[in-house]
Amino acid sequence: MASPKSDKKVAIVLCGCGVYDGSETTEVVSALIHLSRAGVEVSAFAPNKDQMHVVNHLTGEEETSGENRNVLVESARIARGNVKALDECNAGDFDALVIPGGFGAAKNLSDYASKGADLTVDSTLEEIMRKFHTQGKPIGLSCIAPTIAAKVFGSTGCKLTVGSDVESEKYPFAGAAGAIKSLGAQHQTCEPNEACIDKENKIVSSSAYMYAGLPHEIDDSVRAMVEGVLSLLV
Repeated sequence: MASPKSDKKVAIVLCGCGVYDGSETTEVVSALIHLSRAGVEVSAFAPNKDQMHVVNHLTGEEETSGENRNVLVESARIARGNVKALDECNAGDFDALVIPGGFGAAKNLSDYASKGADLTVDSTLEEIMRKFHTQGKPIGLSCIAPTIAAKVFGSTGCKLTVGSDVESEKYPFAGAAGAIKSLGAQHQTCEPNEACIDKENKIVSSSAYMYAGLPHEIDDSVRAMVEGVLSLLV
């Protein structure tokens, strides 16, 4: 059955390819599928800069050979080549912004991985996020990406989730909730298949792989985020 055609356009921000040093591929693909199923036109963007580092995804170890990889070039692997430099993203051309997770969000879109709550956000991304927010357009984030929203919009007291604020076997990275709170945002505990929807600030977030779940559970989480974003479109 063909998907319903929509006139809505969504920008998705990628940060490489692979969970340890780029975008989490399951999260990106899930977001693309659910946006496509809703009939939304999606355009992908990524920073045109070197990754923080390169990680061998077989061993989980950082490559020490001095290898460099470009975030935009690596993101093209997921986007099937259809991705543009982040500075070409014009908020006025889109109805919403989606930022999936993966360690790249904490290494290439921000430096949360090394600085925690003292993070800084890629200046181009921060400018784009502020423009979407000022124009009243929804922003959706999954996994570790809500820490970026906490840095950019924490002063508004926005509501965000990384699933749980209590570290456990199922939520090994729940400490990120503490960083979110320290930046002025509110953390809302959510089930893996739920999204936190801040209607006032039009920010939607879900835990995705902040929860140690199975692929279909991660898909459910990303779907909840995407559906939350689409519900805020007017």
